Amino acid sequence: MPTVTINGTECEFEGKKMILQVAQENNIELPHYCYHPGLSIVASCRICLAEVEAPNPRDDNKLSFIPKLMPTCQTPVADGMRVYTTTPKATANQKQVMENLLINHPLDCPVCDQAGECKLQDYSFQIGRGESRFEEDKIKQPVKDIGPHVKLYSDRCIMCTRCVRFTREITETSELAVFGRGSSEQIDVFPGIPLDNDLSANVVDLCPVGALLDKDFLFTQRVWFLSKTPSIDGLTASGDNLSIEHNKGKVYRFKPRENKDINGWWITDEVRYGWKFIHSEERLAQPTRQQIGGSIKTDWDRAYQDIQQGITQADGKLALMVSPMLSSEEAHLLGTWAKSIDPDAILAVGPIPVEGEDRTFANGYTICAEKCPNSRGVRRALENLGSEVLDADALTALLADKKSGIASIALTGNYPQAWISKELSKAVGKRFSVLIDTLPNSLTPKATIVLPSASWAEKAGSFENHRGQVQAFDAAVPVQEGARPEGQIALDLLAVSTGEPRSIFDVATVRSQMGDDFNATVVEPVREVVESELQFVEL
Repeated sequence: MPTVTINGTECEFEGKKMILQVAQENNIELPHYCYHPGLSIVASCRICLAEVEAPNPRDDNKLSFIPKLMPTCQTPVADGMRVYTTTPKATANQKQVMENLLINHPLDCPVCDQAGECKLQDYSFQIGRGESRFEEDKIKQPVKDIGPHVKLYSDRCIMCTRCVRFTREITETSELAVFGRGSSEQIDVFPGIPLDNDLSANVVDLCPVGALLDKDFLFTQRVWFLSKTPSIDGLTASGDNLSIEHNKGKVYRFKPRENKDINGWWITDEVRYGWKFIHSEERLAQPTRQQIGGSIKTDWDRAYQDIQQGITQADGKLALMVSPMLSSEEAHLLGTWAKSIDPDAILAVGPIPVEGEDRTFANGYTICAEKCPNSRGVRRALENLGSEVLDADALTALLADKKSGIASIALTGNYPQAWISKELSKAVGKRFSVLIDTLPNSLTPKATIVLPSASWAEKAGSFENHRGQVQAFDAAVPVQEGARPEGQIALDLLAVSTGEPRSIFDVATVRSQMGDDFNATVVEPVREVVESELQFVEL
């Protein structure tokens, strides 16, 4: 296999790749601004220039230095090549680039949201000068509101043009462009055309400095206080990989995680900002039960006993509707509980919201019209219990039939929006009903028992996306006080039904019960191990 030596480290490579790409594949840090693996290569920032020894075909392929510094982002690797970015010549270029970039850059680090994850800040510390030689007045640029989610601080822009290339090459909407020349050059939108496409906030992730900032996250939290938890899009069927960034039990923002097979480096604005219901003040926080024509608060043990008693005393079948917002593991446990009470229980998948049609962008990234994360996984988990699985409409029609023999029903929700149709609400009627949900809806005051549940950010599990890819995710924040995950609720109900001791909901344990066929399909997330740079001195 061909090899290239980068700063003394020998790296193997395959195919046609650039030096910087090989370096990144081997965890070798080379300074760069304008390069991004999801965009075209323009080699404009010039900080990645390196000294290169390459085989010379005019001299029997002997190694010889290329006279000028070469951009590592745009120079193809060759077998036997040697690359140096730490030599005096390469380092002098890096220092010069940094000095030029900082000439008009304001000292905004103390108030900039990008502080702590800013490449300009990092490289200034590593290879910048300790003082500025610039004695003229800095050029001032305005702060602009360029779209519903993005604010532009033009003073901080280093003209890497990542954002411009994104709107041209990925969304193909071209809202952003480069205006002016020389020292007055700046990024801006065209008059009357805001940055308002479905992927607009990805330019915030692309910006290596603090020029493009998320208005939703602006001045809310310092990034070094945030913890990152790997998760999956819990709002649509795309299966996009994302990181939930949180602190002290509160979610502050979603960021995309790289997965070239699914979402690449992007997520939609719909997913990025659709998590607010997790901390909604309307969240259900205590079980309730019907008494004398109204709902009253109750405790969990009393609710469990009432559910067991109500279902067993009901003269007829039990129906279970499992929401496609739940994980496959939770669907398995809920189905197991229903079967423990009524072996002939009717199982169904809850309503599957669909908005419009799938939309695919130039690079293959797809926005799913299906607005639930796990309809396929829930159906598969229920089918593995050996029963026919109905859809929501079929179950609603069956409930409306007085000859169906259904005497009790359990429903799970967890949707971020209203999901109970008039037909379903009417079909549930005066049956003994159990509702497990996160937010109140039209059925909440009517259900016999209501149990508050947890959002996907508060628990672990797995989702199966629209392509049939099964991906695991971790719990990011603690479950809201008073609520419980659906998996734990199912285990508690199962313990009451069978008389066995209660157990704690554990995803690995549940998967072991679901069989090897399911476990073989689950892809675990890559969990980052962040090592602190703080040094402790033993006293």
